[in-house]
This record gives sequence, structure tokens and C-alpha cells, in this order.
Amino acid sequence: MLQALANYNFSGNKIVVIGASRGGIGASIARAFQDAGADVEITGVEKKCIPEDSGRFCYTQLDITDNSAIESFAARKDRINVLVNCAAITQRGKEMDPNFFSHVLDVNLSGTYRCSHALKSALTLAGGTIINIASMYARFGSPKNPAYGASKAAIEQLTKSLAIAWAIDGVRVNAIAPGFIITEQSAPARRDLSFVNTIEARTPLARWGHPEDVSGTALFLASKAASFITGVCIPVDGGYSVV
Repeated sequence: MLQALANYNFSGNKIVVIGASRGGIGASIARAFQDAGADVEITGVEKKCIPEDSGRFCYTQLDITDNSAIESFAARKDRINVLVNCAAITQRGKEMDPNFFSHVLDVNLSGTYRCSHALKSALTLAGGTIINIASMYARFGSPKNPAYGASKAAIEQLTKSLAIAWAIDGVRVNAIAPGFIITEQSAPARRDLSFVNTIEARTPLARWGHPEDVSGTALFLASKAASFITGVCIPVDGGYSVV
């Protein structure tokens, strides 16, 4: 029992959550790590994070499409125990436009790699771990969000590749694939009640998820309990993907 509790004690750990300024999954993960004793820093593209977290975390405005900004951010870090890559964009119905399609991939996929690459030295020093946020759309077609789906499928593949490449450095790399979660990002889709009802009808647990449903999995993947796990992508979707 004591060992189990020790696995989830992150006191003295330094956590960086990329993409946590607007609440949602990133912020929920950041709060969970802080509640477990960690020193947590969050980033976002906005000038400020949401008021709820403004006095809670060290916040850095960071554009993850800007290589020099990321390198400057990374240069100020010595040791990082956990990097969570949660920054992503999507816009339902707009992603067929080639320019916007490229922009989504630049943020969601290339941004994840930029941050991982820039912070790898700090992670190596701590024997750290990376947790990428993928999506169930990594495995299902998304007719109104093709760029988002493509980027998240690539995140899952990137996770596997980096897990192999960086294992020699003691860095574990895993991913989480959330299902339909109630966030600001999913708000436009949730205005369509028929869509909401269709999702709930297919999901064995018969509801949409909450950001807190994802944060527990993040803590597990970063914990000593998962020390022999790397290269996996864990679905957190209420059973949607198994139906």
C-alpha cells in the first residue's frame, strides 16, 4: 500500500504542460500533477492563462510553431521529469482548406516534435517521460476534421518512434487518446444535439468524458508504476473505440 502511494508522489518533480492556457485537458493534467506535489509550469499561445489558474502555475506564453521561441524556452530548463504535449487546434468544417490543413499539422504534429526535441536534454538528465495527447481520431475517420485526425494519427506514430529512439537515453514516451471530452474545443460540436446523442448512444459508459477523466491516466504513465511502459497510446474514451 505504501509503495502504491509512493508511485504517485511527484514531490520534487518538475512538470511542463504545453498547451494548458484555456482549461480543458491540459489544465486538468497540470492541476493533477500539482495536487500530487509536483512543481508545474504551463504554456499557451494566449498572453495569459484562464483566471482560475493565473495564480496557480508559472505561465509562459509560447507559440509552438516558432522554433526560436521554443529553443529560448528550453534553454531556461535544466531538468524536467515530465513533458506533456497537449497543444492542438482544430476547426470543424474548415480543415479541407489546404492552407489551414497545413497549419493544423504544423501546430499539432510539428509543434509536439519541436517541444520534445528542444526539451530532450532536460528530460534525459531527469530520466524523464513524455506524454503526448493523441485522439481517438488517430484511428477513426473524421470527415469534418481531416487535418486534426491526420495530425493525431501521426502523434501516435511519433510516440512509437521516439519511444524506440530515446529509450537508450532513459526517456519514456507514451500517449493518451482521449475520446469525446467536454472542453472549450469540443463546444462547437456539442451544439449539435443529434451528434451529442449519437456519441452517447455508441459509448458503453453512455456519456461524454471530462478532462479529469484523462488526467489520472497521465499521472499513471508518469509514475514509477509505469516504469516498464513506453511507446503505447492508451484510449480514454468510455469504451467508444471498442464498439
